[in-house]
Amino acid sequence: MGRGKLRIYLGAAPGVGKTYAMLSEAHRRVERGTDCVVACVEHHDRPRTEAVLHGLEQVARRTFERGVTEMDVDAVLERRPAVALVDELAHANAPGSRNAKRWQDVEALLAAGIDVISTVNIKDLESLGDVVESITGVRQHETLPDEVVRRADQIELVDMSPEALRRRMAHGNIYRPERIDASLANYFRPGNLTALRELALLWTADRVDEYLQQYRGEHNIRSTWQARERIVVGLTGGPEGRTLIRRAARMAAKGSGSEILAVYIARSDGLTSASPKELAVQRTLVEDLGGTFHHVIGDDVPASLLEFARGVNATQIVLGSSRRKTWQYMFGPGVGATVARDSGPDLDVHIVTHDEVAKGRGLPVARGARLGRSRLLSGWLVGVVGPVLLTLLLSNIDVDLGLANNMLLFLSLTVASALLGGLLPALASAAFGSLLLNYYFTPPLHLWTVADNRNIVAIVVFVGVAVAVASVVDLAARRTHQAARLRAESEILSFLAGSVLRGETTLDALLERVRETFAMDSVALLERAGDRDPWTCAGSVGPTVLDRPDDADVDMPVGGSNGHMVLALTGRVLPAEDRRVLAAFAAQAAVVLDRQRLQDEADRARALAEGNRIRTALLAAVSHDLRTPLAGIKASVTSLRSDDVEWSEEDRAELLEGIEDGADRLDHLVGNLLDMSRLQTGTVMPLIRAVDLDEVVPMALGGVPEGSVDLDIPEALPIVEVDKGLLERAVANIVENAVKYSPEGRRVTVSGSALGDRVEVRVVDRGPGVPDDAKDRIFEPFQRYGDAPRGAGVGLGLAVARGFVEAMGGTLNAEDTPGGGLSMVLTLRAAPAHEPAAPDRSAQVAS
Repeated sequence: MGRGKLRIYLGAAPGVGKTYAMLSEAHRRVERGTDCVVACVEHHDRPRTEAVLHGLEQVARRTFERGVTEMDVDAVLERRPAVALVDELAHANAPGSRNAKRWQDVEALLAAGIDVISTVNIKDLESLGDVVESITGVRQHETLPDEVVRRADQIELVDMSPEALRRRMAHGNIYRPERIDASLANYFRPGNLTALRELALLWTADRVDEYLQQYRGEHNIRSTWQARERIVVGLTGGPEGRTLIRRAARMAAKGSGSEILAVYIARSDGLTSASPKELAVQRTLVEDLGGTFHHVIGDDVPASLLEFARGVNATQIVLGSSRRKTWQYMFGPGVGATVARDSGPDLDVHIVTHDEVAKGRGLPVARGARLGRSRLLSGWLVGVVGPVLLTLLLSNIDVDLGLANNMLLFLSLTVASALLGGLLPALASAAFGSLLLNYYFTPPLHLWTVADNRNIVAIVVFVGVAVAVASVVDLAARRTHQAARLRAESEILSFLAGSVLRGETTLDALLERVRETFAMDSVALLERAGDRDPWTCAGSVGPTVLDRPDDADVDMPVGGSNGHMVLALTGRVLPAEDRRVLAAFAAQAAVVLDRQRLQDEADRARALAEGNRIRTALLAAVSHDLRTPLAGIKASVTSLRSDDVEWSEEDRAELLEGIEDGADRLDHLVGNLLDMSRLQTGTVMPLIRAVDLDEVVPMALGGVPEGSVDLDIPEALPIVEVDKGLLERAVANIVENAVKYSPEGRRVTVSGSALGDRVEVRVVDRGPGVPDDAKDRIFEPFQRYGDAPRGAGVGLGLAVARGFVEAMGGTLNAEDTPGGGLSMVLTLRAAPAHEPAAPDRSAQVAS
């Protein structure tokens, strides 16, 4: 049975109508036919609340010392309704109750599969205790953890304006007349009620936001939904960051419920111009202003910033004016301009001026990671050292190749530099080569002037071609990098989608795939029940076992888990572009874990259902089959003890034989019942050894009449790997069943044969046989073909036999006998040829 669902009516203050709304919902459910009871309602003598209680079934409450009454949890569990109404979830129970708090009673009802509807005031939340005390001056003693309310399946805000609530108070609908004036002058002042109302609205908004983030994550929605103002502040680690944070805080203050998220984008290669001390100061400032600080890895700063903003459903981005000097714009438009251009219509970008504008921030760092360090170094060597060597070579040969050929040679070096190292080495090669050409090979020689205008054109063309080739190579490298990444992401996502459809991936296999995909040392899936509970490891791969997300280099919360499930990785920090794929892995890991647990619960449910069926059949067997031999034994004993009859020796011997037969039948029945119960509980532990069949099968025929079985077990049969005691019991049950159903005068045949690495034992009878649709059913416990017992069985013999055979790794199946009858085919594993037969040992069966 699944866990029950919890619905909570949340109010800002007493008297807003939470209990009334709860009872009204109960009436609606009762009208729809739902089994709904009132487990505990505190009406506080309010006439309207008492009136709406009529028509609802109420479970009697338990009385404690001094007449205090509390909810009777055991009575509700015994009544087992579909829905239970439990008022005032934060209430502290009287001493001697089952639990200290009422919310713990509700947890017991939910665990039993009962849906619960309850009520909570905002002042009852533990995290808001100090805030409520500062507003009202009253310390709340009965509180409950916020997580209890956050876990609710539904939270409905019961709202009322302060003026309406005070009117309700004045009309006597909340407290008794003698308490009205004091309440209106103290707790129920308009300012207090307004502040409490705002607390309730904001807390509910946070809960709604969690649902929204879960929905967006499940449906992979990347566009911004402007349901709430979220302001992302882009930080560079420079001194202007404090100005940006304060400006964003003023913007957030204009709209209630706005959030500030400061983010610093660092390059994956670790190169940064940010001051760690300044970043620490800015982090503290953000947190003091009620915001959060985030550190993201990304080589493309504008793209990473936009990716982060859309990921948190931000509505505004605050950036500072660029600190670059005018000439540095030749390297690109800058982060602010790029973000404003690519933000789209759903994100507003604010550029804030500051004191550091245009004061410089240094040259941009070259991005050569796409080409590799070796290629980058080779490009710089060819672009800078190559022109020097070429100049020395051309200056020391007697042949004059002409300016055009010299330019082509220098151009070849520039092209080679571009092919190897990309844009910057090629630009350096073009500039350095043009200077060498001008000084050494362009008339007038050894001067920085050019006499012929045509030579100036040639040098300009030389530089232009070099820049064009370098740009093409750099663009091709970027496109190749992007294509390879997208192909890898598509393969990963295809793998995840396929594993979901096939249901093949285990949690450990998935975590291992995460470790291999991102080249990490260790990966773990951590979870906890609540914010204050310790983390537990649901699965882990790698040499390091993580205990909490703080120990990880990367932690990815699983969508919809309210921060209670995290995929943690150690080894390195991942760039921002990798977190999208990591989020898909995290979601899949949660799905796999849930699937495994659901499968375990289903297996346990099946085992419980089978156990219930066995117990029911056992009661039937005890009531009928076991009482029959007991009745015979009792009749014989009563006859022997009778003083009214003189029994002859022959009569006494016959009565004693009847007692002995009845006792043997009881022993056989009880033995089968015990064997079946041990099979059902999995306590049969076979001791597998190499055994000869001709040592076991003859011993199993001791319970059948002589001359009723033909035995054909060749001595040349391979040795089998079995438990000798279990095999003997299994064969005995099979043979006894066959003899029972075999016609008078027709013998049962027991034969053995070898088939490859398996050995078969066939028990063949010439009885009525069994239809095909019943061949599997006869191996179920308490099943007798035709439901017409012959002898003293209760239908357990074949079930016990199959259970013992399967415990030894064999199979037992039923087949039709040619010419009529039934054949039981017992298949066993053959032992390796070199393994000698072991001494006689039987199975250990745990009692």
